[in-house]
This record gives sequence, C-alpha cells and structure tokens, in this order.
Amino acid sequence: MSFSAHQLTVPVFIRAFKVLSGLLDKAEAHADETGISLETLFNARLAADMLPLSGQIQRASDTAKNTIGRLSTIETPRFPDEEKTFAELRERIAKTVAFLETVKPADLEDAAGRDIEVSFGKLKAAFRGDEYILTFAIPNFFFHVVTAHDILRNQGVPIGKRDYLGPFNVID
Repeated sequence: MSFSAHQLTVPVFIRAFKVLSGLLDKAEAHADETGISLETLFNARLAADMLPLSGQIQRASDTAKNTIGRLSTIETPRFPDEEKTFAELRERIAKTVAFLETVKPADLEDAAGRDIEVSFGKLKAAFRGDEYILTFAIPNFFFHVVTAHDILRNQGVPIGKRDYLGPFNVID
C-alpha cells in the first residue's frame, strides 16, 4: 500500500487543527468556570525558553502552510504573529484550514522526490520530499500541537489523551 504526499499532509493537518479548536473550546469553558483569565492561558508556557500557547498555534499554522509550499509550487499565505486573543487564534486556524482545503492531490504529485532544504537560524538540513514529510514536517507539526495541549493541561484545563486524539469511529 502506498500513500500520497497529499494524504500524509493535508487531511492530517486539517484534522489536527480541528483538535486544536476543540482544545481552545475547552480552555475557554475552563476559564469561564474557574475565573482564570484567557490572557493567562494565552501566554502560558511549559518552560521559560518555550513559546507560549499562542506561539505553539502560530508555529503549527506556519509548519502546515510551509510544508505545502516546500512540497509544491503553491504560494503560501503569510500570517504575521500578531494574535492577541483566543478569537484571533481561532481566526488563524480557520485561515490555515481554508488554505489547506485549496490544496489538491495533483498539487503534491511530485512532492516525494522533490529536494527540500530548510534553514532555521543555525539549523540547515536537506531532505528528499518523502523524508521531509515523515522525518521533519509531521513530527515538527505535532510537536507544536501536543505542546499546546500540554500547556493547557498544565494550566488545569480538564483535557486528556482523548481530546488530543480527537474524534474517531468507536466500535461498541
């Protein structure tokens, strides 16, 4: 069985953004119930040298968009990291999903063999497209998704593994 670059990226990213939206729902409900400010949750971090919740969602968005851009000839939208509210984080998620929904399987047809180079500060790496998807893009994307989950959990939001995994067909 083989999988296309589109199957391994676009629906995976979209599903995870739905999970992130659900986590934000639970965080807002928790804030209403407990009186914790949304600003506290928005700026919460797991460690001083890590990005806050807002930054984790911004990086997940950037990773998803940039993955598609690197694997294709599609121009990716750029979103400045100016979100200051949960509503603005939701808007960023929605804009990212809207972009992903425009990506067709044919757009990523030659992605597996494409040469990809990434550069983040001192980090420079080269990949073949399939390696990039499986060993860099997907793990990096989910690092930010799980860190957002863990930040909220650390702040007392009642979420767990099922919330992170999202909906799936349960057999009775």
